[in-house]
Amino acid sequence: MLHTPSGGADSGTVAPDRGLMSIGTVLNVLREEFPEVTVSKIRFLESEGLIEPQRTPSGYRKFSTRDVERLGHVLRMQRDHYLPLKVIREHLDALERGEEVRLPALGRPRDAGDGELLEDLLGEPEAAPAARIDRDELMTAAGISAEQLAEWESYGLVTPLVEGIYDAEAVTLATLLAELGRHGIEPRHLRVMKAAADREAGLVDQVVAPLRRHRNPQTRAHAEARTKELAGLAVKLHAALVQAALGVRLP
Repeated sequence: MLHTPSGGADSGTVAPDRGLMSIGTVLNVLREEFPEVTVSKIRFLESEGLIEPQRTPSGYRKFSTRDVERLGHVLRMQRDHYLPLKVIREHLDALERGEEVRLPALGRPRDAGDGELLEDLLGEPEAAPAARIDRDELMTAAGISAEQLAEWESYGLVTPLVEGIYDAEAVTLATLLAELGRHGIEPRHLRVMKAAADREAGLVDQVVAPLRRHRNPQTRAHAEARTKELAGLAVKLHAALVQAALGVRLP
């Protein structure tokens, strides 16, 4: 749970107040639970209307305890349920109206048809996302249609493990594809990115393959950790190369 100073005020332009926090203080508070959060991420969530920090007469952002708690809720729903921002906003607005909200059951096994109450999610996360989800859960979590999913599958951008069953990473893929689509980037435009990703995966697999075939069980077990490490480095390099090519700084 987030531990924040008490205080807060209505949204608007205000004079500095001990009960309000600067964006740097908010960043330090959030990083206790979300080490990867950045100032750019907080500003982006503000631009998307998820929070409305107050402003001093000189224009500096000042966050109330409620703002910080709401940020934690948003980041937790993204991390634990891979929900798109539009869906997160709708859930939080409904909760503030006193409505009961259920989320897709991606966090842990449940009885058939059960979702997770938002009130539960706003507490400490109970488990990592489930390794397997069905087609309906994927569409609900990513906020997409069956037509969109079918098109992405036809281009090989999203691939089920078996018919109608996906790993949890498919939610991330579907959410990103939907966001790109809103900017006019269609699946056919992404074939080059899919091909590049396949080549990068092949390179990592080539490096790790000798470890998987090793006679020592401990060495074979180390292959998975090495795969994750190399995959992470490949992703960071890819992002850095795109950033350098565009001449921009990514959040």
